[in-house]
Amino acid sequence: MTARAIDEPHRVSSQLELLFDLTFVVAVAAVTAELAHTVAEGHGLAGVVPFLQVFFAIWWAWMNFTWFASSYDTDDVAYRLLTMVQMAGVLVLAAGVPDAAAHSAYGIVTLGYLIMRIGLIAQWLRVGLEVPGSRRTALRYAAGLALLQVGWLLRLPLVESGVLPSSFELPFFAALVVLELLVPRWAERHGATTWHPHHIAERYGLFTIILLGESVLAAGRGVTGALEASEISSPFLVVSGSGFVLLLALWWLYFVVRAGEGLSARRDRSYLWGYGHYGIFAALAAIGAGLEVAVEQSGREVAASPLAIGYAVAVPAAVFLALLWAVHALVAREPVPHPCLVLGSVTVVALLPLAASWIGVAGVVAGIAAVCVMQAAVTVAARSSPGRGRWVRSGRTLR
Repeated sequence: MTARAIDEPHRVSSQLELLFDLTFVVAVAAVTAELAHTVAEGHGLAGVVPFLQVFFAIWWAWMNFTWFASSYDTDDVAYRLLTMVQMAGVLVLAAGVPDAAAHSAYGIVTLGYLIMRIGLIAQWLRVGLEVPGSRRTALRYAAGLALLQVGWLLRLPLVESGVLPSSFELPFFAALVVLELLVPRWAERHGATTWHPHHIAERYGLFTIILLGESVLAAGRGVTGALEASEISSPFLVVSGSGFVLLLALWWLYFVVRAGEGLSARRDRSYLWGYGHYGIFAALAAIGAGLEVAVEQSGREVAASPLAIGYAVAVPAAVFLALLWAVHALVAREPVPHPCLVLGSVTVVALLPLAASWIGVAGVVAGIAAVCVMQAAVTVAARSSPGRGRWVRSGRTLR
């Protein structure tokens, strides 16, 4: 076990990392499908908290592995086996998503999370044993993760036994989340890990593409449900087409900034940049759930009102636009896009569902897609205009 170089040339995701990401496809698909089901039944608000709780476990496990691998991916037998243990934990977590969403039963999800953490703790202990220069940091990571895992394991029996009142369950969860987020900062006070900025940027970009793909899959489930109930209609075509255009616009907006260069120059902002992606990733997953219901209702009746379905797409889209600007602003030389444009876009997107009774869900989704396309077009035009930067072609990249 050795530390990878910060400036290692041509650092890209390994085949094992790509396989690791594929296991998260199952977990994200499960949590997105459950959120869509809750929204369709007219209980969207009730499904938000379970969705965010389970998605935190998914995102945090993925993120911890990603930053660890960027620093210590030796790709030997021990490393591969411990990574595969974490993959198994992801699949167990995915199996527990339906119970967590429907009955707030987090036993299987917690078990999957435990398996993932065991694999990661073992990796950090290995660093502590084999990399003398990183020993203190590695042991802090291992100790912090282990202690917090005890807290996660105690959470369920404390609630079920009545020792912890149900009203304290969510605050207890939030406290554990805050402590989880503090572990990296605490562990690296006496020595930072050697993560690679361009590798990290690529890993986050790949997970963004996975989430966009999950949204396409979720919308596809809605298409299947609509076609099973009725023939193709004009609202169906509008919602399906607009949803696809919306996802393309969000993809364009995310990759308008080359985060690797910004992270390389501003390593001190990596915590905010990385943590800010929780909201971005959760928003992308929630957009998929909203689009699934929006497409489905165009062919058959669902319990949710047009207003609720409109907001199921609008709220995560607005959150994505706002947080994406904040994350880009951390690493870009100038805000991309302009904050006034973002504020205007978020406001319009948030207000569009109020017109659902007049323009229908199809009109709302089309309007949201149009706003995002407009923002992407204005951003590209601004960045390519003289005096505001230029497009530079370099192999397969554009900036």
